[in-house]
Amino acid sequence: MELLRANRYFPRSLYGRAALILLVPVVTLQIVVSFSFIQRHFEGVTEQMTRNVALELRYLLKLIDDSPSGPAALDAVLSVAEPLAFKFELPSEPPVGDIRPFYDFSGRVMMDTLRGEVHDVRSIDLSAEKHVRTWIGTRHGTIFAEFHRSRVSASNPHQLLVLMVFTGILLTLIAFVFLRQQLRPIKRLARASEAFGKGRIERYDPSGAAEVRAAGQAFLDMRTRTLGQIEQRTMMLLGVSHDMRTPLTRLRLGLSMAGEGQEIKDMERDVGELERLLDEFLAFARDDSLDDPELTDPVDLARNVVGKFVELGRPVRLREVSGEGTAVLRPAAVSRALENLIGNAVRYGSVCEVRIVVSPGTVRISVEDDGPGIPEGAREEALKAFVRLDPARNQNRGGGVGLGLAIASDIAHRHGGSLSLDRSLALGGLRADLVLAR
Repeated sequence: MELLRANRYFPRSLYGRAALILLVPVVTLQIVVSFSFIQRHFEGVTEQMTRNVALELRYLLKLIDDSPSGPAALDAVLSVAEPLAFKFELPSEPPVGDIRPFYDFSGRVMMDTLRGEVHDVRSIDLSAEKHVRTWIGTRHGTIFAEFHRSRVSASNPHQLLVLMVFTGILLTLIAFVFLRQQLRPIKRLARASEAFGKGRIERYDPSGAAEVRAAGQAFLDMRTRTLGQIEQRTMMLLGVSHDMRTPLTRLRLGLSMAGEGQEIKDMERDVGELERLLDEFLAFARDDSLDDPELTDPVDLARNVVGKFVELGRPVRLREVSGEGTAVLRPAAVSRALENLIGNAVRYGSVCEVRIVVSPGTVRISVEDDGPGIPEGAREEALKAFVRLDPARNQNRGGGVGLGLAIASDIAHRHGGSLSLDRSLALGGLRADLVLAR
């Protein structure tokens, strides 16, 4: 569970996760080297250099302690201190406590080492950037000693840090370029797969690492098999529908010559049902080969479909239009899906309203009616082929063969979208939402 929660904070894209995998070790290495190796190295150098200065200080302090008086001690030490780059004053009043900037880490090591090596160090001042000031107790009083900071600290310790950071950034940029080249074939495979899911065939040649090429070749094989199966299904449905029309035509001709009567009318109605069933079969079969994807204005497409029903005197109106723009669609297929949805609405209801919302990523076309609707538990079943829910939708309005919603759902899926059914809040009947990817 904890791992699942942590995944929410990771980048969603493969590029972002690969970049994170690349950056984490580099940054971790920089931090570890900086705080363990570099800090310890310069602490050791500072400690060694401070011991050398402490050795000189002890020699000068011995000269002071061996002198008979303060002025004699100062004269004795100044003659030696100048060649050793020390500055002395005697006597001097020390400040209270040590003075060290919080960021001066090597200064802490230097102060501890100096106190350990030199007796009676009373105060150390590191506030001056280039000098160390210290007050030390002697037999003739407190003496002030000053020397250059470079004598107890490694010079320019930041240069190694700058070099490490610069090298790390350079290598990271090189790795990013290489990583981008490796991820490009995966992005091409994703685009080809997404296009195929929307019913488009894009040229794709496997490239990249061996594993990516294997995945790409598997995708091509799958796409070829899927297209072959679709073509085989289409040819089978077209063949069956075509072969059944001949005996149906003979039946209708024979019934027209058989005279009149209730039995003849019932048989003619059955023949009509069979012809409608064949028409639905053909519509379902032709769905895969209606047209090619093209840049289409979905609002104009919806207006044209609604206009056809209005011309036929059907109670259909385009209620609301939100957004604008174009999308890559199969216009004939989307028109067929919308016609099926509106046809169902006017068959089972007295009013049909169409709403369309064009957003940056999707096109949503909603068709609502005031009919009896479909029970919530039966909505998923209603989207399957050859399923008839006429008892719930008023048989007296006329029935279909259970392919209208299935065709619309199939067209939506081929456009990277979906078809969902719900209750209409505005009219109280059924609301069908046809969602298409842009």
